[in-house]
Amino acid sequence: MRFNKIRLYFSPQRIDRYLVASGNSKARAISLYKANLRVAQSFHPLLGALEVALRNQINTILTAHFGDADWIINQKKGFMVDPSLTYMDRRRGVRVVNDFLKMSVEKSERRFRRLGIPVSSGKIISDQSLGFWTDLFEVHHYKLLLGRPIKAFNHLPPGHGRKEVSERLTKIRLMRNRINHNEPVCFKGSCIDFSCVEDVYSAAIDILSWIDPELVSWVKDINGVQSKIAKAKAL
Repeated sequence: MRFNKIRLYFSPQRIDRYLVASGNSKARAISLYKANLRVAQSFHPLLGALEVALRNQINTILTAHFGDADWIINQKKGFMVDPSLTYMDRRRGVRVVNDFLKMSVEKSERRFRRLGIPVSSGKIISDQSLGFWTDLFEVHHYKLLLGRPIKAFNHLPPGHGRKEVSERLTKIRLMRNRINHNEPVCFKGSCIDFSCVEDVYSAAIDILSWIDPELVSWVKDINGVQSKIAKAKAL
């Protein structure tokens, strides 16, 4: 396909960034664009395994904490609406309610009912975004849960806790959002730079190993991130 047609279909704004970074070489710009897609694509198996393992571990921990297999539904009237989640923003002079978790659960319930699918805790859990699970490690929810979410990580290194887990999960969540919205992952400013994805990859490996080191070995045969980054950097 000719460069002008590629530029037309994928938008000048998008393609021209690759063109500038490639020294106005049309061939290199398209190679870089495809390499960016391959790197993004390579993250899906790794992030998928991480997200499922993370949410199932947290669900196990919170089921035991609440003594309730349906905690994700029943806590809409529990910690998800604790008074401490409502506060006054003095700068704006408005009352703020942090009901993200509750709204996320209710959104899933409405969707299932609209589709005629029976609502169950299992379906609600699997329907939550990565943002739902990472938010449990933010200070406000973490305190309400008495720090229980950290118990999902049985292999944390000494000196590591909520902060280190939260920082890595935030990096992973932001990268996941970039990938899912087809945003480039190969730039730092206007320069070609894969350091960000390399950092996120390290964060993902940390999270998996902190849950269980065997998970890192288990995903090895479906984990092509490093090889795709290496090929992209060689362009």
